[in-house]
Amino acid sequence: MANYILGISCYYHDSAAALLKDGELIAAAQEERFSRKKHDSDFPTLAIRFCLQQAGITAEQLDYVVFYEKPLVKFSRILQTSVATFPKSWKSWREAIPTWFRQKLWIKNHIMSEVGVSADRVLFCDHHHAHAASAFYASPFEEAAVLTVDGVGEWTTTALGVAKGSFDNSLPCEINLFAEQRFPHSIGLLYSTFTAWLGFQVNEGEYKVMGMSPYGQPRYVDKVYEVVRVNEDGSFRLNMDYFAFHWSLNDSYSDKFVKLFGKPRVKESDFFTAATHPDRAGLPETEQNQYYADVAASIQYVTEEILLKMLHHLHQQTGQKNLVMAGGVALNSKANYRLLFETPFEEMFIQPAAGDDGGALGAALWAYHEVMKQPRKFVMQHAYYGSEYSDEEIRAFLTENNIPFETFESDATLIDEVASCIVDGQIVGWFQGRFEWGPRALGNRSILADPRRPEMKDIVNARIKFREPFRPFAPVVLAEYAEEYFEFPNVGQHSCARYMLMVAPVKPDKQAKTPATTHEGGTGRLQLIDRETNPRYYDLIKAFYDKTGVPVLLNTSFNLRGEPIVTTPQNAYNTFQASGIDLLVLGSYLVRKSSLEKA
Repeated sequence: MANYILGISCYYHDSAAALLKDGELIAAAQEERFSRKKHDSDFPTLAIRFCLQQAGITAEQLDYVVFYEKPLVKFSRILQTSVATFPKSWKSWREAIPTWFRQKLWIKNHIMSEVGVSADRVLFCDHHHAHAASAFYASPFEEAAVLTVDGVGEWTTTALGVAKGSFDNSLPCEINLFAEQRFPHSIGLLYSTFTAWLGFQVNEGEYKVMGMSPYGQPRYVDKVYEVVRVNEDGSFRLNMDYFAFHWSLNDSYSDKFVKLFGKPRVKESDFFTAATHPDRAGLPETEQNQYYADVAASIQYVTEEILLKMLHHLHQQTGQKNLVMAGGVALNSKANYRLLFETPFEEMFIQPAAGDDGGALGAALWAYHEVMKQPRKFVMQHAYYGSEYSDEEIRAFLTENNIPFETFESDATLIDEVASCIVDGQIVGWFQGRFEWGPRALGNRSILADPRRPEMKDIVNARIKFREPFRPFAPVVLAEYAEEYFEFPNVGQHSCARYMLMVAPVKPDKQAKTPATTHEGGTGRLQLIDRETNPRYYDLIKAFYDKTGVPVLLNTSFNLRGEPIVTTPQNAYNTFQASGIDLLVLGSYLVRKSSLEKA
């Protein structure tokens, strides 16, 4: 009889559910993909329903349902922090208490009633242990050093440790987190504070700070080190006089922070520098934006330096050659390249869903390996664990809605036509198979375009995504050509390259070939793809290569600004209609914007 374990994360941000069958991940999804609420934090009712349906089981067949942290410990931290910062904390405490007494303190009851399981089947896993499990037990390593870094779990903000567990059961599964940093001292919250000051939304805009940083120089590192003191082993302390997140629900930084760094950037304001708009060089607005870019570059640099010191210390403590990472800070792809190549670790695995969503998977893996004492068998080879739609379902949707579509005599004919359209400068909405687990679109819910055309960056940002013009796009590259295009030694050996988890230098002689996906400073957040992992996606890029000699496509997530990545054919069609996408490929069918206009 099969064992089923359901992992859940919710009530903070990026609620999710993940389901294991005999230790193998068979379904995982964020709640936002079904609810269509960006970063949905509610109980993941729809994601749970999907997981159970995907497995063909009911809740009665679940061995355990596991929550990704311990609510009472977290409540204790909030209570102690509020008392320590009273009376400044009074307003945030008053606003937080109703939510805690309405839902967060009663999570076990919610799980029992919403999922339909008895109390003895509900477990709670420590937040950072869940992060660690999500990385190690999904990795190919039997031993590894562990680093988890995020905003905060219960009390922990950073954890260092070592993990072991073999696939033949000769080495029992165990994760030992032997060192930690505790709230309010947090690299995640430090970075988020600068995210807020730079005019972006906390827990959503951190990657925008990463995208802004290449347009600046780290000229203000000394100022950043005034707000955080860092030791040689990577341990650190924030100067809390500069921060407000420990006593306020709405403010991240204090007046003292503003005195040090100046006036915050206006939210949603235009960002341009002399590099992006030479015609505006010398204008006061341009100089102000350059200052913001320089601050972004400075906090990015300091974050990288802290992580590097941590990992050098972690290697000294463990002697391990392999490293696993999780937590929201592990999604800092600009830092991750340096962490691999400037530390003694030889190989690295980062959980693709490194944030709170991945905690659902980690909680389930923890229960299977450390509670049930079962041996390892799962290695995460891809991220396609969401829902899918058959050609029959897609055809029914198109027919019922009187949407004109084209069919093809073979898959090769479809691929050739789409590749030709991309070569001609058309932009494609690409909807295939099961959607991706984690925040990145990896070829099943993607927007694709020609990377050779420098204008594509501005076109896709303005006409398709309706977002800031400085935002970069990812190059997806055929595995066998990756080392020709990127300064990434032995790239095929490193799983991070498969999940857009590293920003690597583009070789100088290749930058002019892919200007739309080469970031400011000559880098790219690559996705490596092979045919075994995703045949149709691979074949499309190969067809483009056969026509152009360039084995790369521009890939970005299939969504509009402020919306979750599309899930259903209806979502995809709505986004197609509301944007400047020229072609929509739903499974085996092709819809042209020009055909709709004629119809």
